[in-house]
Amino acid sequence: MPGSGDVAVVGDGQAGLAAGYYLRRAGLNYVILDAEVEAGGAWQHYWHSMRLFSPAEYSPLPGWGMPRQEGEDFPTAGYVVDYLRAYEQRYGLRVRRPVRVHEVRPVGERLAVEADAGRWLARYVISATGTWECPYVPDIPGRAEFAGRQLHTVHYTSPEEFRGQRVVVVGGGNSAAQILAEVSRVAEATWVTLRPARFMPDDVDGRVLFGVATRKAAGGAGGGVSDLGDIVMVPGVREARDRGVLHARPMFARLTAHGVRWPDGTEQPCAAVIWCTGFRPNLTHLAPLLPGWQDGKVATEGTRSVDEPRLYLVGYGDWTGPASATLVGAGRTAKATVADIVARLGG
Repeated sequence: MPGSGDVAVVGDGQAGLAAGYYLRRAGLNYVILDAEVEAGGAWQHYWHSMRLFSPAEYSPLPGWGMPRQEGEDFPTAGYVVDYLRAYEQRYGLRVRRPVRVHEVRPVGERLAVEADAGRWLARYVISATGTWECPYVPDIPGRAEFAGRQLHTVHYTSPEEFRGQRVVVVGGGNSAAQILAEVSRVAEATWVTLRPARFMPDDVDGRVLFGVATRKAAGGAGGGVSDLGDIVMVPGVREARDRGVLHARPMFARLTAHGVRWPDGTEQPCAAVIWCTGFRPNLTHLAPLLPGWQDGKVATEGTRSVDEPRLYLVGYGDWTGPASATLVGAGRTAKATVADIVARLGG
């Protein structure tokens, strides 16, 4: 039931679970409010073949490592969902769902978390809503004219729905490369990127990225994960490279009724465009606290908001901590966040 406490966490994906673990361990009065019907966060919505970039032992949440998935070197998205659900039950985290938070606003010395199930009052709020509900599609001329199908990564499930068609995949990251790799087996697929794609070496996977992020989080010298490249060469992407389909064209100039038009004026027909063009932080519920916020980053010191010191943001990307949008990175930033809250509460 709605009430009051020390901390309210908005979102119960990997970042919300990690925050709940440390809040529970610190003995604070907290609640986690989750809009989903079931546990599992965004992982329960990924496409069928989605896999982690690293073995299970390199993707732990705090307190309990992910067990190995039998027969799989790299766990499937469904297996990660099972792990997240078991993790929530293992620690008896105080989750209320489905509860959709509409806004967070100041009420005296507290923050009021206004939701469809009522109001919660908290001394501190941790926003851990991620980005999945805010897919980004660039404003390309002709989008409204295109008579074919347009979908974002969030709507993609499997390549079978495109069998025998002409498809354009847009985006220069891991999602685009993985989706192109499997769609190109059943369809005539064209890959389009705004900038040349940057591939990581074949021997770099999540294990190496884990080490780089660990050194960065510890204040070590050297570059971050992004310096290694943008696309991890998982087996499916390497296979696509061997088939000769991992070549991207520069961005088209516009969409037409039946396809795309390149800058030189030539046109290419297609039946579908898959926009693998990323996400924006899901922060609309924070508008009363951060009225100047636009689609982008919020000014933070660590994970604490500069403009509203009772607000923390966990799991949105490197601007809220090194690799904070990963399983292991979410745990590190959640630990630091709860430690700061405990200190401000007087220990």
